[in-house]
This record gives sequence, C-alpha cells and structure tokens, in this order.
Amino acid sequence: MPVTATKTAFVRVRAALHESATLATNSGALAIGAVATAGLGFVYWWLAARIFPPEMIGNASALLSVVGLVGLLGEAGLGTLLVGEIIRHPGKAPALVAAAASVGVALAIGLALSFVLGAHFLGAANLIDGWLAGTVFVVGCGLTALTMVVDQAFVGSLNSTGRMIQQVLFSMFKLMLLALVPIISQTSSTVILLTWVAGLLASWIGADLVTRGGARRLIGIPDFRLLHTFKRTVFDHYALDVTLQAPGIIVPYLVLVLLSSATTAAFSVLWMLVSTAAVIPAVLATVLFPVVRAGPNKSRHHFLVSLTASLLFSLACAVFIFLYSQEILAIFNPAYREIAGSDLRLLGFSLLGSTLKFHACAMARLVDAMRKASLPFALGGLLELGFVVAGAKIGGLEGLVVGWTIAVSIEGICVCLIWVFAANLGISTNLSHKFAAAPPLQI
Repeated sequence: MPVTATKTAFVRVRAALHESATLATNSGALAIGAVATAGLGFVYWWLAARIFPPEMIGNASALLSVVGLVGLLGEAGLGTLLVGEIIRHPGKAPALVAAAASVGVALAIGLALSFVLGAHFLGAANLIDGWLAGTVFVVGCGLTALTMVVDQAFVGSLNSTGRMIQQVLFSMFKLMLLALVPIISQTSSTVILLTWVAGLLASWIGADLVTRGGARRLIGIPDFRLLHTFKRTVFDHYALDVTLQAPGIIVPYLVLVLLSSATTAAFSVLWMLVSTAAVIPAVLATVLFPVVRAGPNKSRHHFLVSLTASLLFSLACAVFIFLYSQEILAIFNPAYREIAGSDLRLLGFSLLGSTLKFHACAMARLVDAMRKASLPFALGGLLELGFVVAGAKIGGLEGLVVGWTIAVSIEGICVCLIWVFAANLGISTNLSHKFAAAPPLQI
C-alpha cells in the first residue's frame, strides 16, 4: 500500500507539472539562476567578511539597499508592465522594452543625483563620502533600474533563460572583482559598491555574448508613444511594486540607523539568505502573470501549483535558518556570531508571509486591480516598518526581527484570506473571460 500510494502521488505530481509546463520551465530557469546567485553570493559575502571589517560591511549593505530602493523607484512599474504586455504585443516588444528602459534609467539617475546632493540632510554623508563614491552610486542606480526592466522583459517574453544567464554572470564577475581587492590594498564600502556596479555592467556584456545578441535583440528603437498608451497601467503597477517591495529594501538601512554598522553586517548575512530564498516564490508568482494570460483556462491550477510549492519551500528554509542561524553567521565571520547571537533565528519565518503576499500581488495584476491592491499593501508596508522600528527600540536586533516577522505574517494572512475569497468567487472564470482575446503563447 505505501508503494502504491507513493506511485500514485508521483503520477499526480508529474501530471500537474506537465499541465504547467511553461510555468515550470520558466520558473525552473529563474530558480536555477536564483540558486546559483545564492551560492556565489554566499562566497562573495564570505570573502568580503574576510577582507573588510564589520563596520564597512554594514555600511556597504546599507548603501546597496539604498541603490536597490532608488532602482525600484526609477523602474516605476515599467518592468512589471512588460511582463504582462510583451506576450500580448510580441511584434512591438523591442520598441516597448527600449522605451521603458530609457525612462527607467533616466528616472533612477535623477533620483540618485538628488540623493547624493541631499546626502547631508538625509544623514547619509558617512555612506557617500566623495566624488568617486557618488559617481559609482549614481551609475549603480541607473544600471540597477536597467537590469530590473530588461530582466522583466526576459520573463515577459517567456525567455527566462536570458535572465538566468545574466544573474549568474553578475554573481561571477563581482566575485572575481572582489578577489582582486587585496591586491590593490583598498578597503572601503565604496570598493564593495564598485565591484557590484562593474560586475553588473560586465554581466550584461557577457549575457549578450553568450546569447549571441539576445540582449540586444530584446531592445530596439524606443517607441515612447506606445509606452504612453500604458501610462495608467504603468502607474498602477508602480504603486503596487513600491508598496510591496520598498519596506524589504529599506530594512538593512534601518538596521544601520537604529542599531549600528556592525550589527548591520551580521544582520545582512541572514537577510541575504532570506532575500535569496524569497526569489523562488517571487519568480513563481511573477511567471504566473504571462503564463495565465497565455492560458487563462488553467489559471486556478497554475495558482495552486505555484502557491503550494512556494509555501513548502519557504517553510523548509525557515526551519533551516531557525536551526542553524548561528552556524551560518560563524561561517562568514566568528565576530558576527558574537554580535547577533541567536537574535536572527526567527527571520526565516517571514518567508511564509512574503509568499502569500507575492501570490496575492500576482492575482491583483491578473485582474488589473493593482491600484486597489496597492492601498492594503501600502498599509501593510507601514505596519512592517512600524513594527521594525518599535521592535528595535524595545528589543534591539531580536525585537527588530520579531517585529518584522510578525508584521509580514499578519499582512500575508490577510491577503491570503482575500485571495481565497476571490478564488471562491470563481476568479478563474473571470480570468478566462478577461483574457479570451489574448494572442497564442509564443516561446
């Protein structure tokens, strides 16, 4: 009987994956890229911990979080727009991608310059302390926005292999550049940022070579008029993207402000692992967008497969971090274990709430309810940041982690209830009707 039950379960899982072949293929490519990036990122920060003191690692982590936030604000929902629209306008994709990338980079550079000029007023003068640091920061923000837009274009065209290649090359190049740091005898947070930015630039050149011009073919002559026709949709995606992602991007910087740079260094190690693990449920939810639009009659099945796999993966990661958080910190630097102790062990459980948030977000995009969904996500973001600040004030690093985990869990449960309610109303039927005129799937 156990053998028969196992065989039956295996057959059912195989049949479910076969029905979601496009979802599995593209999610698989993104997952491979995420795993490779995680492994190489682990080595990168381990090496950085051996080269730089904790204070510099903490400053660099905070600075990179600001780069990520500026990149997100500059991306302005344009990348997410491409995920849903490329599949519906395949002939106009290069022009649309080029226009979106141009606008995203311009916005990011403008915001980065504003941040640099106002660094003293924002209390960030210790992070950007010279013209070289400022220049690298601005270029990094522009490249980050470009990467966000073009990576999403790869996903929207259901060619996630291109994004996977770029991610892996980026991780490899920045690691190689970091390995050269002891030779030049320069140790500062700016050097870490420089390896990041140079690695990002080199990764796009390398990705284009590996894919034999695949990155260049994705971008054509900008069609700003076509992009302008999506202005309302872009704004809706933008509002949802910022409210969903901004709190998580800001957290490392808040740790620096509320606690210390050394604490930020220890925190960033496990935060990196949690953020990398969150990529898996995030990409599964993201790939749902073009997949369901291409085949809306199977939307309920795709959602159940994606959500179940994501929750199981998140739970496994949470348990692993709970059991081995101190050992992980010690691998990077014994000082990190002394700084953080067991205060970070609950951080992995925030993945469960994040998984629910990602899938509720995907549902909102599919029914074009981004603007309505952005309000509860904005309230949830304020709840997260409020709990982080309150937790840090009350219980230091452990209080901050507990506050973040509780807030994300509360938000995740709430949006999960909304998702279940929408599903019970027959959301798959609505999707089938809404996207009945969608063009056939093109890979």
